[in-house]
Amino acid sequence: MVKKIDKIQAQTVKKVMRYIGKYKIYLYISLLFAFVSVFLTLYIPKLTGIAVDYMIGKGKVDFNGIKNTIIQIIVCIILTAIAQWIMSLCNNKMTYQVVRDIRNDAFKKIQHLPLKYIDGHSYGEIESRVITDADQFADGLLMGFTQFFTGVCTILGTLFFMLSINVFITIAVVVITPLSFFVAGFISKKTFVLFHKQSQIRGEQTGLINEMIEGSKVVKAFNQKENVMKKFNAINDKLEDTSLKATFFSSLTNPATRFVNSLVYTSVGIVGALGAIKGNLSVGQLSAFLSYASQYTKPFNEISGVITELQNAIACATRVFELIETESECEEKQEAVEKEFFNGEVVLDDVSFSYVKEQKLIENFNLKVKRGERVAIVGPTGCGKTTLINLLMRFYDVNSGAILVDGVDIKNYKRGSLRNGYGMVLQETWLKSGTIRENITMGNPDISEEDMIRVAKICHIHSFIKKLHDGYDTVISENGEEFSQGQRQLLCIARVMMSKPSMLILDEATSSIDTRTELKIQEAFNVMMEEKTSFIVAHRLSTIRNADIILVMKDGRIIEKGNHEELMKAKGFYYNLYQSQFLGKAI
Repeated sequence: MVKKIDKIQAQTVKKVMRYIGKYKIYLYISLLFAFVSVFLTLYIPKLTGIAVDYMIGKGKVDFNGIKNTIIQIIVCIILTAIAQWIMSLCNNKMTYQVVRDIRNDAFKKIQHLPLKYIDGHSYGEIESRVITDADQFADGLLMGFTQFFTGVCTILGTLFFMLSINVFITIAVVVITPLSFFVAGFISKKTFVLFHKQSQIRGEQTGLINEMIEGSKVVKAFNQKENVMKKFNAINDKLEDTSLKATFFSSLTNPATRFVNSLVYTSVGIVGALGAIKGNLSVGQLSAFLSYASQYTKPFNEISGVITELQNAIACATRVFELIETESECEEKQEAVEKEFFNGEVVLDDVSFSYVKEQKLIENFNLKVKRGERVAIVGPTGCGKTTLINLLMRFYDVNSGAILVDGVDIKNYKRGSLRNGYGMVLQETWLKSGTIRENITMGNPDISEEDMIRVAKICHIHSFIKKLHDGYDTVISENGEEFSQGQRQLLCIARVMMSKPSMLILDEATSSIDTRTELKIQEAFNVMMEEKTSFIVAHRLSTIRNADIILVMKDGRIIEKGNHEELMKAKGFYYNLYQSQFLGKAI
């Protein structure tokens, strides 16, 4: 387990260093000024020791020497402040550019993640990785750059200055030092596991909060407030427990290293005092040596704190890199073609598909659709209707068999080209934050003002848009929460009509629209569907009576096929379904 953790940490650090490599100029400048800052800081105790030696003995005070030494100390302090400011500037620049690049890569990855991953993780958990974990990583990385560099330089610098004063006392200091590293290293391994677990639970908590905010109406409608609170409290308690343990173990580092450092300081004081009594070093040198001993031990306390923060940062970075390195959608073939217009001949040849291998869904599915045909798909919930749409749009790839459009396997088309060939209206609406114009012309941004208004009138949205303060330039919130569900669906229908697709997919496209408006929209759809292959998923059977082919699906298979009259005469599953809707008879 420990070896596995060490391996994960080492791999994460290597990945971080690759990102830092782009900004190594800032790294080098920061290191240079860290060295300058530390050198000047450590030179001050030596000057102080010299000043002390200038005034030892009655009537033996060298005022000129003290004056020159004080001037040198002031100059060192000013130069140290400038060096630290430049170092801090470089560290901030480097840290936030690295985090920006990691976030960009994470966001790009989200654009190319297979839907299987998105469906299998809560949105809040993914958001937590890109936002919260990246922020935690930035804080830890910044502290690491700022304090780790100076800490290491201080340790090496104090050793150099101590050696220049007295070799024997310096050796005594160095002998005790490894104990501090051993203590910090032992605790850091434990804290990494706990901080990684803390990040995971925090992602789970963010996911629940996100889900509850989006579904607040449903929670209230079904009186689930208490159950949700219990679930949240359970996650919150788990986070509290893990956070307390992580904080407890990480907080042990500082007092443990302080104890070791106190031993170092005590050893220097005793050995140095004996040396001063014997005349091996002056009082000023002893004063400087004690100052260096304090300076030498101080970075160990800082580095122990930095190690704790770095453990948290590496744990957070590991989660972000897990997202970045998730397998993308399978690559498009090099010979994949781009097509602007499709005739709309669609063939499903012995298609089998399941989301989970153990749970079979669609098996040995065969279908041939000619150009311009309207194919309606009906059946009970979970029979595979929406899954079939996902396969046609290549949101998921088939497990076996092939889907052909215009005689070509869809895997040989570029995804963008294939999806541009379809116009899709779903039961679940989607609108982005922006103007109404941007939302409805998304698929065809070059459409003229006159055509846009004409289509808007056909979709019965022009009148209510004109009543808005800024008309088509009115800015709406994400998913258009200020509109009714029916208005949102009409906006989505208008978007599809304006994109002028080669083929259509309508998945309960008019489910939230009143009957009168639905009839008018249906007329518009009829015009739009002329000479276009259309796939219509519907629960209201009245909307598909005019379809050329009605596919009745059950358990992933086509159990009936034909037009409305043929299926009604057959008196099978479709007949019973139709009777249950319009006559209230049970199936």
